[in-house]
Amino acid sequence: MEPLTSELPSELRGMTVPEAKEYLFHHITALRLAEKQYRTLEEETALWESRIASARSKGLPDLAREAEGELRRVGEKRDALGLEIETLKGQVERMRKELPALAAQIAAQERRIDPDLLEQELLVTLGRDPGDTAAAIDRAARDAEVSAALAELKAKLGSAP
Repeated sequence: MEPLTSELPSELRGMTVPEAKEYLFHHITALRLAEKQYRTLEEETALWESRIASARSKGLPDLAREAEGELRRVGEKRDALGLEIETLKGQVERMRKELPALAAQIAAQERRIDPDLLEQELLVTLGRDPGDTAAAIDRAARDAEVSAALAELKAKLGSAP
């Protein structure tokens, strides 16, 4: 398994998981529509090929040339659409692979707790100035009192029968 990197494809960067899923869904929809259009163009190609053969068999070279022109036009559209389909398939596949990484990255960011920030928020909640040295002195004094009380308790438990 590859290590999680903070660098996501430009398609998903900055998105939430639901936004990324919706974006992926739109790409999949566009891919399915393009594939349907491609099949239609393939049918149209077969139709023009049969028209060319029919015109030639009936001895109508002008009609066959016009049909060949339409066949080229349809073929160009089909080829361009084929390239678009390949691009969409690549994007969809890349996004499908990156979606779990995006979810993991967002979950990791949500779990991250900054203890210094938490302490500052608690001080503000208690009505103290977060940069106040008196708060630090109070904390040190409380820590010393707790340590002394703990040492006294240990001493009593150690001397108890």
